Amino acid sequence: MIQTRLVLDRDFVISELDRRVFGALVEHVGRCVYTGLYEPGHPNADAQGLRTDVLALARELGVTIVRYPGGNFVSGYDWEDGVGPPGQRPRRLDLAWQSTESNRFGTDEFIAWCRAAQVEPMLAVNLGTRAADAARRLVEYCNHPGGTELSELRRRHGHAAPHDVRFWCLGNEMDAPWQIGRKPADAYGQLARETAKLMRQVSPGLRLTACGSSNRELPSFGAWEHEVLDACFDEVDFLSVHAYFENPHRDSTEFLGNIDRMDAHIREVAAIADAVAARRRSQRRIMIAVDEWNTWYKARFGAHAHQPDWPEAPRLIEEVYTFEDALAAGGALSVLMNNADRVKLACLAQLVNAIGAIRTEPGGPAWRQTIFHPFALAARHARGLVLRPVVRAPARSGRTVPDMPLLVASATHDPATGATAIFALNRELVQEQELQVELRGFAADRALAAAFELHHPDLQACNTQAQPDAVAPRSHVRVRVEEGGLRAVLRPGSWNVFVLQAPHAASQAGTIDACPPIP
Repeated sequence: MIQTRLVLDRDFVISELDRRVFGALVEHVGRCVYTGLYEPGHPNADAQGLRTDVLALARELGVTIVRYPGGNFVSGYDWEDGVGPPGQRPRRLDLAWQSTESNRFGTDEFIAWCRAAQVEPMLAVNLGTRAADAARRLVEYCNHPGGTELSELRRRHGHAAPHDVRFWCLGNEMDAPWQIGRKPADAYGQLARETAKLMRQVSPGLRLTACGSSNRELPSFGAWEHEVLDACFDEVDFLSVHAYFENPHRDSTEFLGNIDRMDAHIREVAAIADAVAARRRSQRRIMIAVDEWNTWYKARFGAHAHQPDWPEAPRLIEEVYTFEDALAAGGALSVLMNNADRVKLACLAQLVNAIGAIRTEPGGPAWRQTIFHPFALAARHARGLVLRPVVRAPARSGRTVPDMPLLVASATHDPATGATAIFALNRELVQEQELQVELRGFAADRALAAAFELHHPDLQACNTQAQPDAVAPRSHVRVRVEEGGLRAVLRPGSWNVFVLQAPHAASQAGTIDACPPIP
């Protein structure tokens, strides 16, 4: 059995955890929106056509903010097509995904969905085929109280109160060869700067994200970030990072090395942003929005991405996630937590069907994919301050990263409730791991409030319509609290959660919102 150690000190804090790291992306691609979020006539649809079974799962997932309408889709999207009476909206060709877009679901429907799901909206503006003025108009439509053409148009559409959208993306992946309206870095940076200024004139206090590189492997990575920020540094709050895990060699150990690559990617982008700040002698810090992250390689190309004859809501990029993918997702969540000083927003891409944590069938059920579970547990229990983890574990070398510790861990402590949550991934796929957690500066009478284990003997196991709970969290029984910490046995290839709480804090703050095992 491998011996590993995790040291956590209550005074060694990375940052407060911004709950917006538990965000998701909803894009008009495939069945993410149509027969995903929205399906009039479905047995579970409400009066607005929203699937209430998907709404319930989104709330269970714990999503806090949702980015919309893309993604690649937004770079060819005219937002005006998606407002007004649905039956009168134009049908358009979607060049990003070579589909037909009915526009029956648009900005107002998305805001209604966010309100029903109890999440914050984040809108992206089209800086591919359009520019600053279209963005200004959309902000006015959404946020101005009334008395102008666009705000009164919103009111005539049945929305008297402003949508009050605070978070916005200035385009999407504008460096990418596949992006509609792709631009060089200096041109995009100047456009982002002027668009940001115009948007804030209409609605002060917006939080704006500029496009970082769409892919860390592109030759322009790094130079793109520097040039873009050199142009728009004073007008944006975030720079985006997009991180998709791939497994081209079908090597599970190498695949889990993507976790370290994601961590390096975030730190590299933060360093570039700080270099721009240093040149300006500025104390201002640009934060990181990891507004697209997930595993995506099995359903990425060919008919998975494009189908002939411009179909409407086709089955595109419908990745079937395995237990192995859930392990990667758990590790990615620890990376987001451990970079909480710079990562203030993140979006799992995507929410439903198209590389989604939730799957649906038209007219049929909705169920949780394997990656749903680590996200839901982390969103439920990771709160408060992120503690700096000191990991002592054997490492394995590989092609993906030269030095890969077999333990990936993160931890949070919530002063309001007294709860300390520990998240631990055993990346050793053959041997068990005995984990010793040493807690320094905490009350000695802490008790185990909840313990969960996500494990399956088959790394390729997945959740299907026939077996929706094949991979699901169970109670962790091989754990004990001891003086100064806890000790647990982690199964090979498992993701684990332990929640500790002082008894007196529990009596004052109420019980832990534990996630019961799924039968």
